[in-house]
Amino acid sequence: MGKRQNCRGCDSNDLILVLSLGETPLANAFLKEEDLEKPEAIYPLDLYYCRKCHLLQLLEVVDPEILFKEYIYVTGTSETMALHNSKLADTILKRQKLTRSDLVLEIASNDGSLLSCFKRYGVRTLGVEPSKNVATIAREKGIEIINRFFDKESVLEIQSTHGLANVIIANNVLAHVDDIIGFLKRALKLLKPGGIIVVEVPYLIDMIDNLEYDTIYHEHLCYFSVISLMQIYVAVGLSITQIDRLQVHGGSLRIYASSKSEAQDHHPDIYQLAEKEKQYGLMEERTYLEFARKVHKNKKDLLNLIEDLNTKRKTIAAYGAPAKGNTLLNFCKIGRNYLRYIVDMSPHKVGKYTPGMHIPVYSVSRLLEEQPDYTLLLAWNFKNEIIRQQKTYLSRGGHFILPIPHPTII
Repeated sequence: MGKRQNCRGCDSNDLILVLSLGETPLANAFLKEEDLEKPEAIYPLDLYYCRKCHLLQLLEVVDPEILFKEYIYVTGTSETMALHNSKLADTILKRQKLTRSDLVLEIASNDGSLLSCFKRYGVRTLGVEPSKNVATIAREKGIEIINRFFDKESVLEIQSTHGLANVIIANNVLAHVDDIIGFLKRALKLLKPGGIIVVEVPYLIDMIDNLEYDTIYHEHLCYFSVISLMQIYVAVGLSITQIDRLQVHGGSLRIYASSKSEAQDHHPDIYQLAEKEKQYGLMEERTYLEFARKVHKNKKDLLNLIEDLNTKRKTIAAYGAPAKGNTLLNFCKIGRNYLRYIVDMSPHKVGKYTPGMHIPVYSVSRLLEEQPDYTLLLAWNFKNEIIRQQKTYLSRGGHFILPIPHPTII
């Protein structure tokens, strides 16, 4: 779609470039062997800061049809996410006192893992999911899916066939949306009186504190703070009633919101969170420029560590082929010159090659079959789960390399 000219949070053009990760392929554009010799599409991966609304964002917008029509990320492969979804469903069921007649609508419902948690309680569920492959998986679980993007036509279809929703959930999708305000306005149109909109997004402070620059890729157009979210929600006609900080995905926010007609203003606690962000420095350019400096230092340190191991003739593989891993590999130029292969749990990635670096992806069983000396932990957000599952690898003398915030050997 090309490069945006204005901020998507406030329509200002008072934007400054704070970090460039170079020209990179799409992070989820895994390749089949027969495609390795074909040219790959690459796009600038540049991060901008808006001086007016303080939203951190990419301006390069890739056509959503390219990004999401066939999607390789499936939520149901992780124990961590299964527990997260179960707890979220329980929380909302109790909070809203849901009955069998109430509707839970999830936008970008992926493989239906979260909606399945509601469905087992007998609550009506509906998912909106543009990706054909993951929508099929959800339907196989018995989840009703509208297989399209969440656009005006989707709203009309839902209104006419299902009515209004008591709960609307949009987890890890708001960052993917170019028209954030339009997206939330469409959700508000589908909200029943007394209903809530629940959104989860990765949290900007966690991204900065933990140097999570690998979460920057073309699908993630925005990187949210409470300060920027408050302004966006006001523009939509929503009031934020509660925000929870979560550990999932390296640190996230869960935002509960109601129609402004029911909650006239953001809850006082939200203003307190915004004040803490102001004191942290999220309204100052220097914060983001310092983040960029640390990113380049991390690249140097990680390459030095891997080069040292390579010089000592240590074998190195990688664990996990998440999108974030491909940002890190392409930015740091870590390819088959260093890594023999990557292992991953997802059958959608096994047998393919990573975008840009063209590293082959195998099943996790290969880790014990070949016992590499070191394994770069690209899926660091599931570190505890992976270490628990790979006790045998570690007991045999294997080591994990945690790449961020500082390259560390486990």
